Amino acid sequence: MYCVLADRAREVKRVTKIPACPLRPTDAHKGTFGTLTLLAGSEGMLGAAILAARGALRGGVGLCRACLPAKLTAPFTVAVPAATTFVRTPTLRGLLNSSDALVVGPGLGTGPEARKQVRQVVRTSRVGMVLDADGLNLSAPLGRAMVAAAPVVLTPHPGEAARLLGTDSAAVQKDRRAAVCELVAQSGQTVVLKGAHSLVADGTRLYENQTGNPGMSTGGTGDVLAGLMGGLLAQGMDPFDAAVLAVYLHGKAGDLIADRLSQSGLTAEDLPLAIAEVMK
Repeated sequence: MYCVLADRAREVKRVTKIPACPLRPTDAHKGTFGTLTLLAGSEGMLGAAILAARGALRGGVGLCRACLPAKLTAPFTVAVPAATTFVRTPTLRGLLNSSDALVVGPGLGTGPEARKQVRQVVRTSRVGMVLDADGLNLSAPLGRAMVAAAPVVLTPHPGEAARLLGTDSAAVQKDRRAAVCELVAQSGQTVVLKGAHSLVADGTRLYENQTGNPGMSTGGTGDVLAGLMGGLLAQGMDPFDAAVLAVYLHGKAGDLIADRLSQSGLTAEDLPLAIAEVMK
């Protein structure tokens, strides 16, 4: 697998320092810490939106709101009373208003309307976004730089990375560094290649995460990560720094849970509260 970064090895900085969590001024109010909008959730996949919202809120975002099908707004509000909702329409009217960052894709579905909406948001959003899960599947294969009006952080697991690159997950796993570099080269964006020792790259910097454990290989953990990352973006962090801090805190929270409970018993629902604890 060809890697553009391999030809510019001297220009690539291997990052090991973890960025600091956003400051909390004493005179702050909820608007100080940004508004995150989630384009996520569908029939049978509302849990993804719920987990993303919980991850964002525990990561310190001031306001979190979810753009959902009308019949899912009430159950979402019961599950995440600190978040707000608005109804998803074909034109996504209101989605981009008053948002500081977006999370696009968790549990969204892959139908024609979802595909149209993902393309619309990527091309027109003036705020940074995390493109995750179905948002990635609807963008595959890449082939060329994404037409985006604002920075995008792509967060594929190996299977999603393979679809984006037009290859298979075995090839991705065989050389994960080459894969993340190629994703950056093709997309022109920051990329998080999830998995054991998640990699974050943006074309000039590369970070290899050292937190986390196999207990986190369970449904929903990626949704929490996407929400956490989006929440950090909404608080004004640089996309690469937000991605590095998010994967670090996400893995550290998983390690905390594994130590207290077990790896086998760890679930995605455990992570948000643990994230709040490790952000001290």
